[in-house]
Amino acid sequence: MTELMTNNAAAALAFPLTWSLAESFGVSWMPFVMAVAYAASASFLTPFGYRANLMVQNLGGYHLRDFVRAGLPLTFAYSITVLILLPLVFPF
Repeated sequence: MTELMTNNAAAALAFPLTWSLAESFGVSWMPFVMAVAYAASASFLTPFGYRANLMVQNLGGYHLRDFVRAGLPLTFAYSITVLILLPLVFPF
């Protein structure tokens, strides 16, 4: 969701769902909430998530494919790192 809207809006929409999932599983809610926070901050594929990205796109003459080309490997690396470290730092 953070690729299509701001990170604050994406986190606000996903937070109630993750809280209720953690409660229904009977586990700690902290890893779920932190996953939402990290995911909401991972807007690397499109320039729409942050205003600064839109400004850079216009002034620098970048196209959407430039963001995808640079952001796709970064998104994979970020996601794998978060998925590995999240349970270690915030146990269930």
